[in-house]
Amino acid sequence: MKKCSYSAEREEILARAISPVAAELRLIDAGDLISLLKFEYYSSLSDLVDSAAELYFHPGTVYFGIGGDYKLDWDTYPSITLDLEIKPKGVTIYAQLLLAKDHACVNINYINFQNPSSDPNENTAFLADSLRHAAFYRNTDVTAMNVAH
Repeated sequence: MKKCSYSAEREEILARAISPVAAELRLIDAGDLISLLKFEYYSSLSDLVDSAAELYFHPGTVYFGIGGDYKLDWDTYPSITLDLEIKPKGVTIYAQLLLAKDHACVNINYINFQNPSSDPNENTAFLADSLRHAAFYRNTDVTAMNVAH
């Protein structure tokens, strides 16, 4: 997604909303996630994302996307990137969730509002409200998540 003045705010809103899901996914051994990506066991990855998301969001809100990636070298800690589709009411977000040793990051690739306003600030407020209504858990702490720029 081409970054604009309101992209960072939207990524921060999304990061805050999905941080508990990221924390759940970070409990899974990195080697297991990497092997699932390497051997393209996407249905298993989808099940893991669904299981993590069902604790915090209404059904049908967070999905595993079309794939992911990983970085694994001899002299560094592994990192895993998972493609996610987040679909609260009225919005579809295509994002990448990066899971690393001590943190997680989110990067929005594309966002589609079903009934967009001509005012980007109204769209951003709608995004925050939609994510808040889709969640079981109200998280206000962003310490576990960073926003990728």
